[in-house]
Amino acid sequence: MLKVEHISKQFSSGDTKVAAVHDISLSVETGVFAAIIGKSGSGKSTLLSLLGALDKPTDGTIVVNNQDITKMSDRKLIGYRCRQIGFVFQSYNLVPNLSALENVMLPMEFAGARGKDRQARAEKLLKEVGLTSEKFSRRPTRLSGGEQQRVAIARALANKPKLILADEPTGNLDSSTGKIIIDLLKNLAKSEGTTIIAVTHDNAIADQAHVTFKLKDGKLEK
Repeated sequence: MLKVEHISKQFSSGDTKVAAVHDISLSVETGVFAAIIGKSGSGKSTLLSLLGALDKPTDGTIVVNNQDITKMSDRKLIGYRCRQIGFVFQSYNLVPNLSALENVMLPMEFAGARGKDRQARAEKLLKEVGLTSEKFSRRPTRLSGGEQQRVAIARALANKPKLILADEPTGNLDSSTGKIIIDLLKNLAKSEGTTIIAVTHDNAIADQAHVTFKLKDGKLEK
């Protein structure tokens, strides 16, 4: 479960302080696929960085699975991001010289999982996201955009994270493939027992999400 209470993030510009995110509170249960939507400049990127423990809020708390990540040291946050948070990006961010299977195994290698366990879970996840076995050995350049995003989703799930953050996950896909990917994320939230949040400007994602939050000028619209 994700629970955010009164978080704000201020940046200094000369003598002026600018609130990129202001007094945001929200909660998302485990097994839920949520969308945070907003136009460019609404604060989505800043909020994503805060939820992903890539930055710390000026005020407020962020609790993931009963852990307050805003109070963790920088050293602890490195391990936390590796094991407890998964990221899915618009541009997929797959390692080009690794196969689909190797890309999914990589986070587990960093986390110290055994080789046989890494391969077994990677194969299971790739099948779960709908990639056919004959494509496991292909490198990203030999996969379609939708297939690359499936691999990226499987990689995000590799270490059984409590929270997955998807940054414009359908931005490089056609509408038909994008809908398939959103349906996949929605189903995986429940089957994998994780919280998945898509940060996007695409209202189509909001229509398919279990719950939607609208962001404008760094604040949640009510």
